[in-house]
Amino acid sequence: MSHAVVDLVDYDDAVARFDPVIGIEVHVELGTRTKMFDAAPAGFGEEPNTSVTPVSLGLPGSLPVVNGTAVEYAIRIGLALNCSIAQTCRFARKNYFYPDVPKNFQTSQYDEPIAFDGHVDVELEDGTVFRVDIERAHMEEDAGKNTHVGGSTGRIHGAEYSLVDYNRAGIPLVEIVTRPITGAGARAPEVARAYVQTLRDLFRALEVSEARMERGNVRADVNVSLRPTSSSPLGTRTETKNVNSFRSVERAVRYEISRQAAVLDAGGAVVQETRHWHEDTGTTTSGRVKSDAEDYRYFPEPDLVPIAPDRAWVEEIRAALPELPAARRRRLQGEWGFADAEMRDVVNAGAVELIEATVAAGAAPAAARKWWMGELARTAKEREVELAELPITPAQIGALQALVDSGRINDKLARQVLEGVLAGEGDPEQVVVARGLEVVSDDGPLLEAIDAALAAQPDIAEKIRSGNLGPVGAIIGAVMKATRGQADAGRVRELVLERVSQ
Repeated sequence: MSHAVVDLVDYDDAVARFDPVIGIEVHVELGTRTKMFDAAPAGFGEEPNTSVTPVSLGLPGSLPVVNGTAVEYAIRIGLALNCSIAQTCRFARKNYFYPDVPKNFQTSQYDEPIAFDGHVDVELEDGTVFRVDIERAHMEEDAGKNTHVGGSTGRIHGAEYSLVDYNRAGIPLVEIVTRPITGAGARAPEVARAYVQTLRDLFRALEVSEARMERGNVRADVNVSLRPTSSSPLGTRTETKNVNSFRSVERAVRYEISRQAAVLDAGGAVVQETRHWHEDTGTTTSGRVKSDAEDYRYFPEPDLVPIAPDRAWVEEIRAALPELPAARRRRLQGEWGFADAEMRDVVNAGAVELIEATVAAGAAPAAARKWWMGELARTAKEREVELAELPITPAQIGALQALVDSGRINDKLARQVLEGVLAGEGDPEQVVVARGLEVVSDDGPLLEAIDAALAAQPDIAEKIRSGNLGPVGAIIGAVMKATRGQADAGRVRELVLERVSQ
């Protein structure tokens, strides 16, 4: 469907005149060994169409069997989201035709999800906590993957031909659906981003998924609508599909608010449709008119019996839940002695795990924070990558700090060592040796440098003898320059004072 091109309304203007309402559907691929309904391996990166069985391909006569581990993982997720776990639930057929759905229906859950009526608290960058209500978390299977070859967009329109890989067909999914998120106002994009990030962290803590967004393990469908006031009925929503980064979630919400405001200002009506997100341009484009539930002709899956999780089993799962991310952050903050603002900075930078691992490698918390939030954060920003993507490990930062603590290098030399590690020159010890960066601890070379500095500035020695210690810094600076920063400034000061008093 084509739409007239409209100018965007300034975002601040849009949220001043309209009340945005968002809703987010997050799909997480579960990290089970096999698929949701058959024994095909649920790996990643295999040759196309090799991780399949007759069930994966929807061949006649093949019958599904529910993956018990996937059910357990779904219950874990539901409990962590403060949901009620169903006494009994069942699967349904969601009927639609698309080449990557070999059965012409997706086995999902409709009116009887395994988890429902939950909530999760998300923390924004300034420490504000926003509660998001969860409508449901249900189990389903993933579709295959279409690759459209030819054309300029990588989409089916304009492509010369399409290829279908069914390796992903049948991978276990849990879909988490929010209730309409109201009251966020101008912060709606920020709330959306923080919510998806909170869920990603939760999946990892629960060990139900690798939750790698770049692999599509976690994908978000972002719904946005506008209404005149917070007391008005909900507006018509659009659904931007398969957004797979935190930054893109935030940008997609922001863009849709500005675009829908422009449509309404022009006297138009927002169309209920799916939309595609374009990372390169930061825009959305129309996909297809959004189907309602009745269009999918849901009906109970006749080949699968209902699932009735035993209450004792559910409580066993609840009792075995790991420490969840929010509680873990509070504990670490107390152990590390970080102020609230310092911990927020660490969380927002995605550095909690990095600092925790660096502390485990032997560094003091303050030192670990200094490296990751200082030199390394600046490097990551310059390279336009995430902190965790830098070619350096917490163990290497721990080893670097150990060299500083032992006095073998000082902070200035440590920065040079850090540069060497990031450049691929080896571990800190190897860089120190290869570059000859170890602190000069032998008094002989230091005394030679001190004598040369005093000889070059004879008036300074007299000032020091008279009790004016200010000029000592000039001698120390000269010695540090002569030793390429490898002198111990404290030891140099002691030797200067001894030399002048002789």
